[in-house]
Amino acid sequence: MKPTIRLTREFAFEMAHALEGYDGMCRHVHGHSYRLFVTVSGSPCDDPQSPKYGMVMDFGELKRIVNRLIVDRYDHAFVLRRTPENAALLERLRDRWERVCLVDYQPTCEQMLARWAPQIAEQLPAGVRLAEVRLYETAKSYATWRAEDNR
Repeated sequence: MKPTIRLTREFAFEMAHALEGYDGMCRHVHGHSYRLFVTVSGSPCDDPQSPKYGMVMDFGELKRIVNRLIVDRYDHAFVLRRTPENAALLERLRDRWERVCLVDYQPTCEQMLARWAPQIAEQLPAGVRLAEVRLYETAKSYATWRAEDNR
């Protein structure tokens, strides 16, 4: 029986957001130093002729996938939920600053993970599965998406 191994790669990025309609302090514009941990699982390649022999996945390939889908898009970006009330203001912000991302959901850790996990999973090589994605918003606060909870 082939062993199943989990690999995890850490990513870091800076992002600002505001939680439109929230009843606490996070309704105001503020930023975080996010830490994202992406864990995949699979069996190591057992073909001695393969350049990936002994690997579940090349860490560099995982880095390229996550950077393209998430880090490159959100690092030093200002993320806001698009609503009818703020649409005009948000478009004006986008005219002034290019890294304003408008989304159709509340940009909480939970909602970002719910959208990012399927995007990452879709890009993984055959035989590699997304096991977990963890997003730290602060040093003491994080959300976790797990494949076992989302079947």
